[in-house]
Amino acid sequence: MREIPYKIYLEENEMPTQWYNVRADMKKKPAPLLMPGTLKPATVDDLSSVFCRELAQQELDDTTRYFDIPTEIRDFYRMYRPAPLVRAYCLEKKLGTPAHIYYKFEGNNTSGSHKLNSAIAQAYYAKQQGLKGVTTETGAGQWGTALSMACSYFDLDCQVYMVKCSYEMKPHRREVMRTYGAKVTPSPSMTTNVGRKINEEFPGTSGSLGCAISEAVEAATNQEGYRYVLGSVLSQVLLHQTIIGLETKTALDKYGIKADMVIGCAGGGSNLGGLISPFAGEMLRGEADYELIAVEPKSCPSLTRGTYAYDYCDTGKVCPLAKMYTLGSGFIPSADHAGGLRYHGMSSIVSELYDQGILKATSVKQTEVFKAAQEFARIEGILPAPESSHAIKVAIDEALRCKETGEAKNIVFGLTGTGYFDMVSYQKFNDGVMADYIPTDEEIAKVAATLPQF
Repeated sequence: MREIPYKIYLEENEMPTQWYNVRADMKKKPAPLLMPGTLKPATVDDLSSVFCRELAQQELDDTTRYFDIPTEIRDFYRMYRPAPLVRAYCLEKKLGTPAHIYYKFEGNNTSGSHKLNSAIAQAYYAKQQGLKGVTTETGAGQWGTALSMACSYFDLDCQVYMVKCSYEMKPHRREVMRTYGAKVTPSPSMTTNVGRKINEEFPGTSGSLGCAISEAVEAATNQEGYRYVLGSVLSQVLLHQTIIGLETKTALDKYGIKADMVIGCAGGGSNLGGLISPFAGEMLRGEADYELIAVEPKSCPSLTRGTYAYDYCDTGKVCPLAKMYTLGSGFIPSADHAGGLRYHGMSSIVSELYDQGILKATSVKQTEVFKAAQEFARIEGILPAPESSHAIKVAIDEALRCKETGEAKNIVFGLTGTGYFDMVSYQKFNDGVMADYIPTDEEIAKVAATLPQF
């Protein structure tokens, strides 16, 4: 076996030229999206009133295995891709583990996260369709940052509805978006009908991704020449993010490394799904076996404590319904939760893989997450995003388990971005005032009781 360097870089000509659609290899496909009102399966024409038409086609296609990445998008990718796969030698030494730890680092771009992989694709298709601009939501701010950068590149107007607690806690994220020309509005706002309704129903609410999605969809449908774009959850987004997993698999194969487990943080599921898709595809085709692990926050545990059912993708119930693991579209995480991953549901693809047993899931407390983030920063020299730190926490736990058993497993996790815009959260942890919010069974059951019944 070739000596493994600290950083495994692919050559530019080794960067994927196609995205991989794992649905093509799933014998049992994710359930179709249903249109609100009629509850009939969504068509391309249905979705095209909200999304760009090409993206609507990608959303509903569960048979095409590979989609060509347009040249313009590949040219943009070359500014920061291929992204390195890093061997965490220093972390391994500090832990005293026989395990080999690798992380795919997605923070080498101005937006600071993996979100740019899909943002540039969605902005490209909007430009190709001749649109004036797009609307969107953002939770922790990574997606809004990435989309504002992508829209600036293609000279598109960008309107972002940012979850209110993040808008207040992460002013630097907000200002990066504005620097790229985006208009940023705290959600729920008083500028949309659904925002006013949510504020009336939940006075003083800190907001949720479901609220922000509803506002962004309303804003898009009420403006000529605009469409809505989403940073996670949808199958089209997961498709674009498979460039992460494809590069990871290529880098491992280049050095003859077989991953034993692949770990990713899970909020809406696009980053996780993008990382694990090529590995899951091999499992679905019977070619290999891996332990795939989704890590979510205990404060928003859709996979580990949610219900697998049809639910609205947004709080305002204007978007299509998806069959997914969900806590209920009315679930609003505590404002004390600082680690991102705040969406009430999970990607239909990820949900179906989990239901089939291809994927495992676990949840962790945010104080444990920030402790792992701090340890990683001190050892590996990168300040990780709080979201990514969920995966770091479990990767460290698994490496320590290998220390006990003597197993030299190959552990791969996704480091989806940097934490340099998340210093308010780090400050809370360092000051010892960060709390662990875990919803009670009663709280979860109360919202689950509101799931659509049909």
